[in-house]
Amino acid sequence: MERLPVAGPWITEKEIQYVTDAVTNAWYGNANMYHERFEKAFAEYLGVKYAMALPTCTSAIHLSLLALGVAQGDEVIVPDITWIASSAPISYVGATPVFADVDPQTWCLSAQSFEACITPRTKAVIPVDLYGGMPDMDAIRAVAKKHNIAIIEDAAEALGAEYKGSKAGSLGDTGVFSFHGSKTVTTGEGGMLVTDHQDLFKRIQVLRDHGRQPGDRMFFNTEVAYKYKMSSMQAALGLAQLERIDELMERKRQQFQWYKEGLADVAGITLNAEPQGTRNAFWMVTVVLDPKLGLNKTQLMELLNQQGMDSRPFFHPLSSIPAYEDSEQAHLARQRNQVAYSISPYAINLPSALSLEKSQIEAACGALKRALAI
Repeated sequence: MERLPVAGPWITEKEIQYVTDAVTNAWYGNANMYHERFEKAFAEYLGVKYAMALPTCTSAIHLSLLALGVAQGDEVIVPDITWIASSAPISYVGATPVFADVDPQTWCLSAQSFEACITPRTKAVIPVDLYGGMPDMDAIRAVAKKHNIAIIEDAAEALGAEYKGSKAGSLGDTGVFSFHGSKTVTTGEGGMLVTDHQDLFKRIQVLRDHGRQPGDRMFFNTEVAYKYKMSSMQAALGLAQLERIDELMERKRQQFQWYKEGLADVAGITLNAEPQGTRNAFWMVTVVLDPKLGLNKTQLMELLNQQGMDSRPFFHPLSSIPAYEDSEQAHLARQRNQVAYSISPYAINLPSALSLEKSQIEAACGALKRALAI
Protein backbone atom coordinates (compact mmCIF):
# COMPACT_ATOMS: atom_id res chain seq x y z
CA MET A 1 0.00 0.00 0.00
CA GLU A 2 1.23 3.50 -0.84
CA ARG A 3 2.26 5.34 2.33
CA LEU A 4 -0.48 7.87 3.07
CA PRO A 5 0.54 11.00 5.01
CA VAL A 6 -1.48 12.17 7.99
CA ALA A 7 -1.07 15.85 7.12
CA GLY A 8 0.51 18.12 4.56
CA PRO A 9 -0.12 21.23 2.46
CA TRP A 10 -1.41 21.99 -1.02
CA ILE A 11 1.09 24.34 -2.67
CA THR A 12 0.56 25.84 -6.14
CA GLU A 13 2.37 28.23 -8.44
CA LYS A 14 0.63 31.15 -6.69
CA GLU A 15 2.45 30.41 -3.42
CA ILE A 16 5.78 30.03 -5.22
CA GLN A 17 5.32 33.35 -7.02
CA TYR A 18 4.38 35.25 -3.85
CA VAL A 19 7.30 33.85 -1.84
CA THR A 20 9.71 34.53 -4.71
CA ASP A 21 8.50 38.12 -4.85
CA ALA A 22 8.90 38.47 -1.08
CA VAL A 23 12.44 37.14 -1.01
CA THR A 24 13.29 39.42 -3.94
CA ASN A 25 11.53 42.63 -2.95
CA ALA A 26 10.32 42.62 0.68
CA TRP A 27 13.29 44.44 2.15
CA TYR A 28 14.12 47.95 3.38
CA GLY A 29 11.07 50.18 3.00
CA ASN A 30 9.05 47.24 1.65
CA ALA A 31 9.93 44.87 4.50
CA ASN A 32 6.34 44.70 5.78
CA MET A 33 4.49 44.70 2.47
CA TYR A 34 3.32 41.09 2.76
CA HIS A 35 2.65 41.30 6.48
CA GLU A 36 0.26 44.19 5.90
CA ARG A 37 -1.53 42.44 3.04
CA PHE A 38 -1.79 39.16 4.92
CA GLU A 39 -3.08 40.76 8.12
CA LYS A 40 -5.60 42.92 6.28
CA ALA A 41 -6.92 39.99 4.23
CA PHE A 42 -7.10 37.78 7.33
CA ALA A 43 -9.05 40.34 9.35
CA GLU A 44 -11.47 40.84 6.45
CA TYR A 45 -11.98 37.09 6.04
CA LEU A 46 -12.82 36.67 9.73
CA GLY A 47 -14.83 39.88 10.01
CA VAL A 48 -12.68 41.29 12.82
CA LYS A 49 -10.98 44.66 13.25
CA TYR A 50 -7.39 43.64 13.96
CA ALA A 51 -5.03 40.83 12.96
CA MET A 52 -1.35 40.38 13.83
CA ALA A 53 0.97 37.86 12.14
CA LEU A 54 3.18 35.99 14.62
CA PRO A 55 5.74 33.15 14.57
CA THR A 56 3.41 30.59 16.20
CA CYS A 57 -0.04 30.12 17.67
CA THR A 58 1.68 29.47 21.00
CA SER A 59 3.08 33.00 20.95
CA ALA A 60 -0.42 34.32 20.16
CA ILE A 61 -1.80 32.63 23.30
CA HIS A 62 1.16 33.91 25.34
CA LEU A 63 0.62 37.49 24.17
CA SER A 64 -3.13 37.22 24.76
CA LEU A 65 -2.61 36.13 28.35
CA LEU A 66 -0.09 38.92 28.97
CA ALA A 67 -2.34 41.58 27.46
CA LEU A 68 -5.28 40.36 29.55
CA GLY A 69 -3.19 40.69 32.70
CA VAL A 70 -3.11 36.99 33.57
CA ALA A 71 -0.29 36.38 36.05
CA GLN A 72 0.96 34.49 39.09
CA GLY A 73 -1.90 33.30 41.28
CA ASP A 74 -4.49 33.27 38.48
CA GLU A 75 -6.12 30.21 36.97
CA VAL A 76 -6.95 29.62 33.31
CA ILE A 77 -9.34 26.88 32.22
CA VAL A 78 -8.51 24.72 29.20
CA PRO A 79 -10.11 21.56 27.83
CA ASP A 80 -8.29 18.42 28.96
CA ILE A 81 -8.20 17.24 25.33
CA THR A 82 -5.91 19.49 23.31
CA TRP A 83 -2.26 19.88 22.34
CA ILE A 84 0.01 21.24 25.07
CA ALA A 85 0.47 24.48 23.12
CA SER A 86 -2.97 25.51 24.38
CA SER A 87 -1.88 25.26 28.00
CA ALA A 88 1.89 25.83 28.12
CA PRO A 89 1.63 29.65 27.83
CA ILE A 90 -0.47 29.64 31.01
CA SER A 91 2.65 28.43 32.80
CA TYR A 92 4.81 30.98 30.93
CA VAL A 93 2.94 33.80 32.72
CA GLY A 94 3.00 32.03 36.10
CA ALA A 95 -0.68 31.09 36.19
CA THR A 96 -2.19 27.64 36.77
CA PRO A 97 -3.88 25.58 34.04
CA VAL A 98 -7.16 23.97 35.10
CA PHE A 99 -8.28 21.02 32.96
CA ALA A 100 -12.01 20.83 32.19
CA ASP A 101 -13.88 17.98 30.55
CA VAL A 102 -15.02 17.90 26.93
CA ASP A 103 -18.36 17.41 25.20
CA PRO A 104 -18.91 13.80 24.04
CA GLN A 105 -20.14 14.87 20.60
CA THR A 106 -17.80 17.71 19.59
CA TRP A 107 -14.79 16.67 21.75
CA CYS A 108 -14.43 20.39 22.53
CA LEU A 109 -14.70 22.17 25.89
CA SER A 110 -17.87 21.36 27.81
CA ALA A 111 -19.59 24.55 29.00
CA GLN A 112 -20.95 22.66 32.01
CA SER A 113 -17.50 21.43 33.04
CA PHE A 114 -16.04 24.89 32.37
CA GLU A 115 -18.48 26.44 34.84
CA ALA A 116 -17.85 23.71 37.41
CA CYS A 117 -14.10 24.47 37.29
CA ILE A 118 -14.45 28.19 37.99
CA THR A 119 -12.98 29.55 41.23
CA PRO A 120 -12.37 33.12 42.47
CA ARG A 121 -8.92 32.82 40.86
CA THR A 122 -10.21 32.08 37.34
CA LYS A 123 -9.11 34.85 34.96
CA ALA A 124 -9.54 33.34 31.48
CA VAL A 125 -10.72 30.33 29.50
CA ILE A 126 -9.20 28.89 26.32
CA PRO A 127 -11.82 26.92 24.37
CA VAL A 128 -10.21 24.90 21.57
CA ASP A 129 -11.81 24.27 18.17
CA LEU A 130 -10.53 20.70 18.17
CA TYR A 131 -9.57 19.11 14.83
CA GLY A 132 -11.61 21.78 13.04
CA GLY A 133 -14.81 21.32 15.06
CA MET A 134 -16.61 23.95 17.13
CA PRO A 135 -17.69 23.92 20.79
CA ASP A 136 -20.99 25.35 21.99
CA MET A 137 -19.71 28.92 21.99
CA ASP A 138 -23.05 30.45 23.01
CA ALA A 139 -23.00 28.45 26.22
CA ILE A 140 -19.30 29.09 26.84
CA ARG A 141 -19.68 32.83 26.25
CA ALA A 142 -22.68 32.97 28.58
CA VAL A 143 -20.71 31.32 31.38
CA ALA A 144 -17.71 33.58 30.75
CA LYS A 145 -19.86 36.71 30.80
CA LYS A 146 -21.64 35.63 33.99
CA HIS A 147 -18.31 35.21 35.80
CA ASN A 148 -16.37 38.03 34.06
CA ILE A 149 -13.87 35.64 32.47
CA ALA A 150 -11.89 36.52 29.35
CA ILE A 151 -12.03 34.17 26.32
CA ILE A 152 -9.03 33.27 24.17
CA GLU A 153 -10.46 31.19 21.33
CA ASP A 154 -7.86 28.66 20.20
CA ALA A 155 -8.76 28.21 16.53
CA ALA A 156 -5.33 26.80 15.65
CA GLU A 157 -6.92 23.84 13.88
CA ALA A 158 -10.10 25.47 12.63
CA LEU A 159 -9.48 28.21 10.08
CA GLY A 160 -12.53 28.09 7.81
CA ALA A 161 -14.87 26.61 10.42
CA GLU A 162 -18.01 28.51 11.43
CA TYR A 163 -20.37 28.80 14.39
CA LYS A 164 -23.85 30.21 13.64
CA GLY A 165 -22.49 32.32 10.80
CA SER A 166 -19.39 33.58 12.64
CA LYS A 167 -15.93 32.43 11.63
CA ALA A 168 -13.87 30.34 14.03
CA GLY A 169 -11.47 32.57 15.91
CA SER A 170 -13.80 35.58 15.95
CA LEU A 171 -15.79 34.56 19.04
CA GLY A 172 -13.47 35.50 21.91
CA ASP A 173 -11.68 38.51 23.31
CA THR A 174 -8.84 37.27 21.14
CA GLY A 175 -8.64 34.45 18.61
CA VAL A 176 -5.46 32.57 17.77
CA PHE A 177 -4.42 30.49 14.76
CA SER A 178 -1.61 28.18 13.69
CA PHE A 179 0.00 27.97 10.25
CA HIS A 180 2.17 24.96 11.09
CA GLY A 181 3.08 22.78 8.11
CA SER A 182 0.28 20.38 8.98
CA LYS A 183 -2.46 23.02 8.94
CA THR A 184 -4.97 23.70 6.15
CA VAL A 185 -3.43 27.16 5.59
CA THR A 186 0.30 27.01 6.23
CA THR A 187 3.35 29.24 6.37
CA GLY A 188 5.60 26.33 7.45
CA GLU A 189 5.56 27.71 10.98
CA GLY A 190 3.52 30.72 11.94
CA GLY A 191 0.51 32.10 13.74
CA MET A 192 -2.06 34.89 13.83
CA LEU A 193 -3.78 36.76 16.64
CA VAL A 194 -7.07 38.55 16.01
CA THR A 195 -9.27 40.78 18.14
CA ASP A 196 -11.92 43.47 17.99
CA HIS A 197 -10.49 45.23 21.06
CA GLN A 198 -8.24 48.16 20.23
CA ASP A 199 -6.76 48.30 23.73
CA LEU A 200 -5.68 44.65 23.61
CA PHE A 201 -4.28 45.05 20.11
CA LYS A 202 -2.22 48.11 21.03
CA ARG A 203 -0.86 46.39 24.13
CA ILE A 204 0.10 43.31 22.12
CA GLN A 205 1.87 45.47 19.52
CA VAL A 206 4.26 46.58 22.24
CA LEU A 207 4.65 43.17 23.87
CA ARG A 208 5.53 41.39 20.62
CA ASP A 209 8.34 43.84 19.67
CA HIS A 210 10.71 43.98 22.64
CA GLY A 211 8.64 46.62 24.39
CA ARG A 212 8.89 49.17 21.59
CA GLN A 213 5.98 51.47 20.85
CA PRO A 214 4.62 51.15 17.28
CA GLY A 215 6.49 53.52 14.98
CA ASP A 216 9.42 53.96 17.38
CA ARG A 217 12.48 54.90 15.29
CA MET A 218 14.76 55.65 18.24
CA PHE A 219 14.93 52.09 19.65
CA PHE A 220 13.73 53.50 22.97
CA ASN A 221 12.23 50.42 24.60
CA THR A 222 9.67 51.17 27.30
CA GLU A 223 9.82 47.71 28.93
CA VAL A 224 11.35 44.26 28.62
CA ALA A 225 9.07 42.22 26.37
CA TYR A 226 9.26 39.62 23.60
CA LYS A 227 10.38 39.07 20.00
CA TYR A 228 7.40 37.51 18.22
CA LYS A 229 7.46 38.32 14.52
CA MET A 230 6.81 36.47 11.27
CA SER A 231 9.16 36.71 8.28
CA SER A 232 8.07 38.36 5.04
CA MET A 233 8.46 35.06 3.17
CA GLN A 234 6.07 33.36 5.60
CA ALA A 235 3.59 36.22 5.28
CA ALA A 236 3.73 35.94 1.48
CA LEU A 237 3.08 32.21 1.65
CA GLY A 238 0.22 32.77 4.09
CA LEU A 239 -1.38 35.41 1.89
CA ALA A 240 -1.30 33.13 -1.15
CA GLN A 241 -2.80 30.29 0.88
CA LEU A 242 -5.49 32.54 2.35
CA GLU A 243 -6.50 33.69 -1.12
CA ARG A 244 -7.19 29.99 -1.83
CA ILE A 245 -9.05 29.32 1.45
CA ASP A 246 -12.35 28.43 -0.23
CA GLU A 247 -10.59 25.92 -2.46
CA LEU A 248 -8.69 24.45 0.49
CA MET A 249 -11.86 24.17 2.57
CA GLU A 250 -13.73 22.51 -0.28
CA ARG A 251 -10.96 19.90 -0.52
CA LYS A 252 -11.06 19.25 3.24
CA ARG A 253 -14.81 18.82 3.26
CA GLN A 254 -14.67 16.60 0.18
CA GLN A 255 -12.08 14.38 1.82
CA PHE A 256 -14.27 14.01 4.91
CA GLN A 257 -17.21 13.06 2.69
CA TRP A 258 -15.10 10.38 1.00
CA TYR A 259 -14.24 8.95 4.42
CA LYS A 260 -17.87 9.13 5.53
CA GLU A 261 -19.01 7.22 2.44
CA GLY A 262 -16.15 4.73 2.61
CA LEU A 263 -16.78 3.87 6.25
CA ALA A 264 -20.59 4.04 6.22
CA ASP A 265 -20.93 0.26 6.61
CA VAL A 266 -18.49 -0.04 9.53
CA ALA A 267 -20.18 -0.57 12.89
CA GLY A 268 -18.77 0.72 16.15
CA ILE A 269 -17.00 3.85 14.92
CA THR A 270 -17.75 7.57 15.14
CA LEU A 271 -16.34 10.34 12.93
CA ASN A 272 -16.08 14.10 13.49
CA ALA A 273 -19.39 15.76 14.36
CA GLU A 274 -20.93 18.79 12.68
CA PRO A 275 -23.77 19.98 14.95
CA GLN A 276 -26.54 22.07 13.46
CA GLY A 277 -25.45 25.67 13.01
CA THR A 278 -21.77 24.82 12.70
CA ARG A 279 -19.40 24.23 9.81
CA ASN A 280 -16.55 21.86 10.60
CA ALA A 281 -13.19 22.60 8.97
CA PHE A 282 -12.29 18.87 9.19
CA TRP A 283 -8.59 19.60 9.70
CA MET A 284 -8.05 16.04 10.90
CA VAL A 285 -10.54 13.33 10.02
CA THR A 286 -10.84 11.41 13.27
CA VAL A 287 -12.33 8.06 14.18
CA VAL A 288 -13.43 7.01 17.68
CA LEU A 289 -13.78 3.27 18.30
CA ASP A 290 -16.41 1.64 20.43
CA PRO A 291 -14.42 -0.06 23.24
CA LYS A 292 -16.40 -3.22 22.49
CA LEU A 293 -14.32 -3.63 19.32
CA GLY A 294 -11.46 -4.67 21.60
CA LEU A 295 -8.80 -2.28 20.21
CA ASN A 296 -7.22 0.79 21.72
CA LYS A 297 -5.60 3.58 19.69
CA THR A 298 -2.05 2.24 20.09
CA GLN A 299 -3.02 -1.20 18.82
CA LEU A 300 -5.01 0.24 15.92
CA MET A 301 -2.18 2.54 14.87
CA GLU A 302 0.24 -0.39 14.77
CA LEU A 303 -2.16 -2.47 12.65
CA LEU A 304 -2.47 0.43 10.21
CA ASN A 305 1.28 0.98 10.20
CA GLN A 306 1.78 -2.63 9.17
CA GLN A 307 -0.29 -1.82 6.09
CA GLY A 308 1.80 1.27 5.28
CA MET A 309 -0.72 3.79 6.61
CA ASP A 310 0.25 6.68 8.88
CA SER A 311 -2.07 7.84 11.64
CA ARG A 312 -1.90 10.00 14.76
CA PRO A 313 -3.18 9.32 18.26
CA PHE A 314 -6.11 11.40 19.43
CA PHE A 315 -4.66 13.86 21.94
CA HIS A 316 -3.97 12.37 25.34
CA PRO A 317 -5.68 14.21 28.20
CA LEU A 318 -3.29 16.92 29.34
CA SER A 319 -3.83 15.74 32.90
CA SER A 320 -2.37 12.34 31.95
CA ILE A 321 0.90 13.40 30.29
CA PRO A 322 4.22 13.59 32.18
CA ALA A 323 4.36 17.40 31.89
CA TYR A 324 1.35 17.75 34.20
CA GLU A 325 0.56 14.39 35.78
CA ASP A 326 2.01 15.24 39.20
CA SER A 327 0.16 18.55 39.57
CA GLU A 328 -2.80 19.01 41.89
CA GLN A 329 -5.00 20.14 38.99
CA ALA A 330 -4.12 17.03 36.97
CA HIS A 331 -5.05 14.81 39.92
CA LEU A 332 -8.43 16.53 40.17
CA ALA A 333 -8.98 16.30 36.42
CA ARG A 334 -8.28 12.59 36.30
CA GLN A 335 -11.13 12.06 38.76
CA ARG A 336 -13.49 14.56 37.12
CA ASN A 337 -13.06 14.35 33.33
CA GLN A 338 -14.83 11.11 32.50
CA VAL A 339 -15.61 12.01 28.87
CA ALA A 340 -12.01 12.91 28.02
CA TYR A 341 -10.76 9.67 29.52
CA SER A 342 -13.44 7.58 27.80
CA ILE A 343 -12.69 8.93 24.29
CA SER A 344 -8.94 9.45 24.12
CA PRO A 345 -7.81 5.80 24.49
CA TYR A 346 -9.94 4.72 21.51
CA ALA A 347 -9.46 7.46 18.90
CA ILE A 348 -7.01 8.26 16.12
CA ASN A 349 -6.56 10.80 13.33
CA LEU A 350 -6.68 9.31 9.83
CA PRO A 351 -4.59 10.47 6.83
CA SER A 352 -5.81 14.01 6.12
CA ALA A 353 -3.14 15.59 3.92
CA LEU A 354 -4.58 18.02 1.38
CA SER A 355 -2.81 16.11 -1.40
CA LEU A 356 -4.88 12.94 -0.90
CA GLU A 357 -7.23 11.96 -3.72
CA LYS A 358 -10.37 9.84 -3.55
CA SER A 359 -8.58 6.61 -4.47
CA GLN A 360 -6.08 7.12 -1.66
CA ILE A 361 -8.78 7.78 0.91
CA GLU A 362 -10.63 4.70 -0.32
CA ALA A 363 -7.40 2.79 0.31
CA ALA A 364 -7.22 4.25 3.82
CA CYS A 365 -10.79 3.14 4.47
CA GLY A 366 -9.87 -0.35 3.27
CA ALA A 367 -6.88 -0.47 5.61
CA LEU A 368 -9.02 0.61 8.55
CA LYS A 369 -11.63 -2.04 7.78
CA ARG A 370 -8.96 -4.74 7.60
CA ALA A 371 -7.48 -3.59 10.91
CA LEU A 372 -10.86 -3.69 12.61
CA ALA A 373 -11.49 -7.18 11.27
CA ILE A 374 -8.37 -8.61 12.93
